[in-house]
Amino acid sequence: MAKVMGIINIDDDSYYAPSRATTATDIFNRLEMMVEQGADIIDFGACSTRPGSVPIDPEKEWESLEFALSIFKKEFPSVSFSVDTFRSEIVRRCYDRFGPFIVNDISAGEDDERMLESVGTLGLEYIAMHKRGTPATMQSLCDYDDVTEDVISYFRDFQERASRFGVTNWILDPGFGFAKTIEQNYQILEELDKFQIFNRDVLIGISRKSFIYKKLGVGPEDALEATCALHRDALAKGAAILRVHDVAEAVNVINLYNKQQS
Repeated sequence: MAKVMGIINIDDDSYYAPSRATTATDIFNRLEMMVEQGADIIDFGACSTRPGSVPIDPEKEWESLEFALSIFKKEFPSVSFSVDTFRSEIVRRCYDRFGPFIVNDISAGEDDERMLESVGTLGLEYIAMHKRGTPATMQSLCDYDDVTEDVISYFRDFQERASRFGVTNWILDPGFGFAKTIEQNYQILEELDKFQIFNRDVLIGISRKSFIYKKLGVGPEDALEATCALHRDALAKGAAILRVHDVAEAVNVINLYNKQQS
């Protein structure tokens, strides 16, 4: 059965404001809501990676994560969590302070040469995402021969790199919205089943993203229904994890899909 990963952003720069939580009360309330609604994993992010963003200082990222994770571990100790970071220093500090977790790295180890070594040494589960460039430059780097085949080739290379560092438990994220045009995102979604050749769980992060709401001529606040429709399509193509802002709705999509298949 597919899992739901609920998003909490401990910063003020996320493209979808309701996912942001920076005070103790707001953090607790968002965590409680997502856990009660059925989130399998909570994904903590303290450094925005939206298109055009500039990474914050590593110490600031750590301070925000430590603050939020301390609340989370006290109140919801049995719930799985991931940390959205491309910095190996953050991975090691989170592990030393809070124990094992899932590393959610938008750069698949390319933005920090010590990332894969750290993940392999610590024996952590790892989400590898495809992108090109940085958040500031990636939307100018969308030139592919065939976007799906090029991303598949990227993960073939990643698989070899990961193996060298002992990273064996990894999840594949095609990187919707990262260095891809609107049409390229839809092509990958349509051909999502091709990624099954890796025999890995496939995570999709499409929740309220611009390739959805720009097609509709609306903003992210009006993209929930379309997100749910595309989640249903992704499940039919083999998606194993839905990374979402709206947990209850994603749980409902999964439950309905499973009933249709039984």
